[in-house]
Amino acid sequence: MNQEVTDDFYCDFVFSGKVDVERVSETENVLAFKHTRPFWETHIVVVPKRHVASLLTILPEDERLLIELLEVVNKVATETVERTGAARVITNLGRYQESKHLHFHVCSGEKIRPDQPVRSLDHS
Repeated sequence: MNQEVTDDFYCDFVFSGKVDVERVSETENVLAFKHTRPFWETHIVVVPKRHVASLLTILPEDERLLIELLEVVNKVATETVERTGAARVITNLGRYQESKHLHFHVCSGEKIRPDQPVRSLDHS
């Protein structure tokens, strides 16, 4: 899958329809889908459909969206634990956050490929 460099994979590719995803769960405001390039045997991404840059940029008016997002994370994580016996829920911030759109990873099983190097910070 050849994709241009972008800071928001979800708005630019998933929600625009440029990339097909295998949906796991969906509400009016949240989508959960199988990661397009998984790092673990089970790797599901849960993302709000409206752009929120990061967990660090959530505003008081985002409260209902955040509750709905966490309800979907809870549902997907519960189903993952029931199926596999364990799960991790991860969100990345700052230079660890490759796509600048709030999202959570629900992961389980063995790692199937290495992490990508973290973008270095230019301190000049």
